[in-house]
Amino acid sequence: MTLSNAELDAARARAASVLAQAGLAMTEAELEAMEIADFGLSSLDETGLEIVVYINTERVCAKELVMFPRQLCPEHQHPPFEGTPGKEETFRCRAGTVYLYTEGDPTPEPAARVPAEGVFTVWHEVVLTPGMQYTIEPDTLHWFQAGDEGAVVSEFSTQSRDDLDVFTDQRIQRTTSSADG
Repeated sequence: MTLSNAELDAARARAASVLAQAGLAMTEAELEAMEIADFGLSSLDETGLEIVVYINTERVCAKELVMFPRQLCPEHQHPPFEGTPGKEETFRCRAGTVYLYTEGDPTPEPAARVPAEGVFTVWHEVVLTPGMQYTIEPDTLHWFQAGDEGAVVSEFSTQSRDDLDVFTDQRIQRTTSSADG
């Protein structure tokens, strides 16, 4: 199952509204180029991201990640590639709350709400609210979920190669396809 062009357009418009409410100015070109990532599960309200990429070169990457209420990005890691240790990324929360899970001592009562069929192995919880940030080292398992009000997260990283991400859940496909072609 894939998302229709209408569903992709609706998600893009919804994310544009969230960005505007957060006070982040976007150009029309940035909004039109926004990636809607459903991870091949076609359940965007549950699992997905809306992504604006500002820059992605061999050295640096900067993005805005829009997350709808309780939307999650599935567990994954950024492995080494082409002589690099893999992507290092810093998440800075701009609006809402983000529950970030990574390697480390498991949190006894995590705030996340996960789908029954999901695959999650790391449960060390880091709670990010506006102005807070956290850096994830290369090749580290992690996943994250927005709180009840959704979230906007700025991501600053080394080169992003999303096509190389390794997901714990084998059903995940990084590229979203449209049912309309």
